[in-house]
Amino acid sequence: MKLFPNAHCLICHEIILNPIGWGAIFSEEKEQFLCKTCEIRFEKIEGETCQICGRMLSYLDENFRKGELCNDCIRWEEDDQWSGYLERNHSIFIYNDFFKEVLATYKFRGDYVLAKIFADYLKVFLKKIKPDMIVPIPLSDERLYERGFNQAEALIIESGFAPTQLLTRVHSEKQSKKSRMERIHIPQVFQVNPVEIKGKAILLIDDIYTTGSTLRHAAKLLKESGAERIQSLTLAR
Repeated sequence: MKLFPNAHCLICHEIILNPIGWGAIFSEEKEQFLCKTCEIRFEKIEGETCQICGRMLSYLDENFRKGELCNDCIRWEEDDQWSGYLERNHSIFIYNDFFKEVLATYKFRGDYVLAKIFADYLKVFLKKIKPDMIVPIPLSDERLYERGFNQAEALIIESGFAPTQLLTRVHSEKQSKKSRMERIHIPQVFQVNPVEIKGKAILLIDDIYTTGSTLRHAAKLLKESGAERIQSLTLAR
């Protein structure tokens, strides 16, 4: 049995007290990165979701969904240019104010260690989906230099899996500075690296699903290059 000393929460930095009792003595102890207070502030996506983008349908008015799909995905699928490329997106958390704050610290302020708090959540989905390749959405060279690491690639590594560097990205304006329409209508920003993907099931990894434009651009390029199935997994929706 491996014992870990009391640790500090990676978000609020308070001490995480290890449980005391027979269960704690005889069970396999895992290293902890989150205190209970911070853990419950992450809202997990649960219940009925859109069968393509993973949005919680309980948050939508009936006028903004049709059956098991939200109106956004219906519009994507009705467009011949985009229909059928992204089979399904899986998201773990709701993009609430707390998540937004944590993501900003992780993504824009370079706090790599925060990838550890999401690792166990990702493992559950990665083991369930079982793709042939796990592909992080890449950053441009300029953005990678600015941030110091690719946040999507870090999530894969900290979850104990090996990322496949299948895509490269040209430099563009930050997605967070674009309007919804600008995100949807961006030109193709990815290139496929020379790796054999014919017939492969590919899982794209990114931190957040907003309009779905970035993931669909990547999915379209990979599907046209011979991939069989494209799904995606993001931390938040």
